[in-house]
Amino acid sequence: MSELNTTELEDLGKRYQKLLMSQQTIILSTASSNGVPDISYAPFIRSDSGIFYIYVSEMARHTTNLLTNPHASILFIKPEAECLNLFARERAVLNCNAKEIPKDDKTYTQQLDALQDKFGEVLALLRSLPDFHLFALQPESGRYIIGFGRAFNIQLNNDSLLPI
Repeated sequence: MSELNTTELEDLGKRYQKLLMSQQTIILSTASSNGVPDISYAPFIRSDSGIFYIYVSEMARHTTNLLTNPHASILFIKPEAECLNLFARERAVLNCNAKEIPKDDKTYTQQLDALQDKFGEVLALLRSLPDFHLFALQPESGRYIIGFGRAFNIQLNNDSLLPI
């Protein structure tokens, strides 16, 4: 791959942002305290600081996993129907540190209100259930892939891209 100029990298950064903004759920990879992997999904919101928030039930394995093992990966991937080549789907993978937000923290109410604004009244019902937990997923590293030999490290402080 030839060297990319600043404008091309900025355009790719916008494409990366468009991928994230095109989805309302994340594909969530977690592992148990014994290292047993699990994959699921969850609706999310993203704060201005780049933290992803999910509100999930203890009935889901990923919640128990996050409570015992704070490491998770999240995946954003272009739908199959929109891809020219299924071996080279556009995607972003972010490795995150998960932290449960306590119910008495002001962030808890702020983020649940934001989730309710985005997803509607179903959140009012979920908020009344005692088994739900709010998690902040703080990205620690990430990769954006847009095709064969076109992979980039995501600079998390500003969502810019660096060729690998």
